Amino acid sequence: MRFDEYQQYDATGLAQLIQQGEVSREEVLTVCCAAIEAVDAATSGVVRTRFDQARRESAALAQRTPFAGVPTLTKDLLMAIGGEPLSFGSAALSNWKAPCDSTLVKRLRRAGLVIVGQTATPELGLMGITEPHAYAHPVNPWKPGYSPGGSSGGAATAVAAGFVPIAMGGDGGGSLRIPAAYCGLFGFKPSRGRVPLGPLHAQVWQGAVIEHGLTRSVRDSAMLLDHINGMDSGGPFPMPQESGFTEAINRPPPPLRIALSLGNSLSQGLGTRLDPDVIEAVERTGRRLEALGHTVEWCDPELDGDALADSYLTLYLGHLAADLRWIAEETGVSLKHLAVEPATRAIGRLGSRLAAHEYERAKRYWNVPGRTMGDFHQRFDAWVLPVTAAPAPKLGELAPTTMQEQMMKLLALPGMPALALKAGALKHLARDALSRTPFTQLANLTGQPAMSLPLHVTPDGLPVGVQVVGAVGAERLLLALAAQLEAQGPWLTPEFAPPQRLQPDETCLDNA
Repeated sequence: MRFDEYQQYDATGLAQLIQQGEVSREEVLTVCCAAIEAVDAATSGVVRTRFDQARRESAALAQRTPFAGVPTLTKDLLMAIGGEPLSFGSAALSNWKAPCDSTLVKRLRRAGLVIVGQTATPELGLMGITEPHAYAHPVNPWKPGYSPGGSSGGAATAVAAGFVPIAMGGDGGGSLRIPAAYCGLFGFKPSRGRVPLGPLHAQVWQGAVIEHGLTRSVRDSAMLLDHINGMDSGGPFPMPQESGFTEAINRPPPPLRIALSLGNSLSQGLGTRLDPDVIEAVERTGRRLEALGHTVEWCDPELDGDALADSYLTLYLGHLAADLRWIAEETGVSLKHLAVEPATRAIGRLGSRLAAHEYERAKRYWNVPGRTMGDFHQRFDAWVLPVTAAPAPKLGELAPTTMQEQMMKLLALPGMPALALKAGALKHLARDALSRTPFTQLANLTGQPAMSLPLHVTPDGLPVGVQVVGAVGAERLLLALAAQLEAQGPWLTPEFAPPQRLQPDETCLDNA
């Protein structure tokens, strides 16, 4: 199998080839590994490989598994492989090794996916871009010099570049949907608790974080969910293992009531400006949905974007302060000597000054948008809105400048963190962190399923994703709707591949 042939198949298609004996799983794995070796130096999506382990695991697979030995990549964050490095994108954890496999990793293997390496993430998954100090920065395969987004930016780069047809990521505030939107992929965030984070974690960011995959096809995402869903033993959510996600995409949804908006209720007060291509993408999606027989109405739920951003970032600060203390305990390095980035240290210092009642009030606020969206979905089956305010930014465009990092160091002075919070540091942080991406955090706080659909490309050659949010538990409906739009086209499938996708030297593959 040549690399250009390999790129044309999604995970389901590759699995079918393997199951039918048209290609061996060893051959597929060889092409994947050789492509990563030949091309990743230019794209930097993969932070470490485990080719030898992958070959052994592939050879030991049961004869028939759903994914049949298809290669995948896991994210360098939360997705533990026992006895192997997991650095969370940070130099502070560069020598840390996970004590055991995560439940997710076990389920990926049971489904027949072979893990060939781990993908880049911003330090501790904190940003909507993937530009950690400790690792090279992934490049958007659609346009050199542009970001794939974050925090699952490395995963998005790997799938868009064609290294693997499916890569795992996590979403705590849009970290699957944002990279999917920037890289022309399908990014699906399941409902809260649908996928377990155990056994090392119960819930992360109070349940805002959920893991799933980045794919090129809806059927890959649906089949993945069929095999990884359901809470594990001792998990915090009463979510039993369910089936029917793949079955749901095999029939069109009934006529739906769909709300269409530009997300004004979420972006108010954050200085957000929508790019014309984002507006066009949303409007065009509305017209497509009407043509498919759905009832589409322009409508925004009554949400307080400022309050939602404050609540989200208050917990974000508190969790980071706790995470840094956990790193210090795990590594035996004092808090002040941890090798973390200036922005991480500064945000952690702000978080350490939060009072317990402030943290608890921020969490309680989640009930307000949750109830609002519950009522909203009594009227509408789905809500269509932007994923991001603009196409992918340039690399470095949204990263803290050297001067900003120097200013952050002032928070080391006694009393400065408390003073900064009183002076409105949270508001400034919200504007800086969320003005380009204010539309994705809601679904994490409310626990709703949401997805980014690859339906639009700008004249400059950058993808624009369109977001669809459903009621809690409505994964099947969303997947069915996504499959309907995918079948209608245009969809950014391999024939709409990134024009700048790098090709490995075929000689390299012949000799692999």
